Amino acid sequence: MSESARNPRITTAPSAQSAKSTREGQYNDCLAVKEQAGVAELGLMTNQVWHDDPRRLAILLARYKFAAKMLSGRKDVAEVGCGDAFGTRIVQQEVGKVTAYDFDPVFVDDIAKRQSSRWPIDARVHDVLAGPLPQRYEGIYSLDVIEHIRSEDEDIFLGNLRESLTASGVLIIGSPSRESQAYASPQSKAGHVNCKSGSELKALLERYFDNVFMFSMNDEVVHTGFFPMAHYLIAICCGNKTVASP
Repeated sequence: MSESARNPRITTAPSAQSAKSTREGQYNDCLAVKEQAGVAELGLMTNQVWHDDPRRLAILLARYKFAAKMLSGRKDVAEVGCGDAFGTRIVQQEVGKVTAYDFDPVFVDDIAKRQSSRWPIDARVHDVLAGPLPQRYEGIYSLDVIEHIRSEDEDIFLGNLRESLTASGVLIIGSPSRESQAYASPQSKAGHVNCKSGSELKALLERYFDNVFMFSMNDEVVHTGFFPMAHYLIAICCGNKTVASP
């Protein structure tokens, strides 16, 4: 979304009624934002991350930044499995519009309670296993979702995502690797029912897309290194196949 399309920037000084002023004048911007926009809240999921393992929040946001840069310039993008959508505004900086979908109304309600006038998020309840998205998008990204999809449902999941893309659309899939699960938390292991190796994920996605570009990720660093040593996998897919390959 362009800067001109957003609300005007917050003024650079606290109001006359404010009793506080920072010792370095440029930091009065911090007081002005707090006074005029309030203090932003973490989302339902990111609040737990910040409580349990603060550094994981940096890793999570790095994944969003990578997706944002890969989709930069696209006008209409969807996020599938947005959770609390705390990182979604990073993608909003690079694209025209993001519509965020999640199958759990608890998280969609949480997003509604934390709406920002400067970074509004159109969040909707939708289960992609029940059908494609309501419209087609130029880009879709789905981070930390496919590993929660049972293997017997993965073809429905990917087929519906493919049907939700325009002909030239791009799909980004992010998932912890199979190898990473030896170090996963009990909470993660409970939901991770379908982690794959790099080669397995690539082979699955190539059934639906002509081009699948694979990346490895360790902590905040995205690279093209050896799949078995990657904690996380990211795939960029394009060239929709009309019918999935056997």
